Amino acid sequence: MVKTKKVKAAGKFGAGYGTSLRNRFNAIEIFQRKKQNCPHCKKSGVKRLAAGIWNCEKCGAKFAGHAYTLNK
Repeated sequence: MVKTKKVKAAGKFGAGYGTSLRNRFNAIEIFQRKKQNCPHCKKSGVKRLAAGIWNCEKCGAKFAGHAYTLNK
């Protein structure tokens, strides 16, 4: 996947999608990829496996949540 400094992960879409859509995509993409706090063990280590499926790397808990963010 091609990333540039200006458009980050939305560089794969090209110019045809517009800046507002690409900026919104970047905001969601950055937040869903970073590690979040586990509701069971309260440590930072939860990663997104698929839409709505989350896994804690520390305690091994697998649970359902929101599609892109864990706490919203």
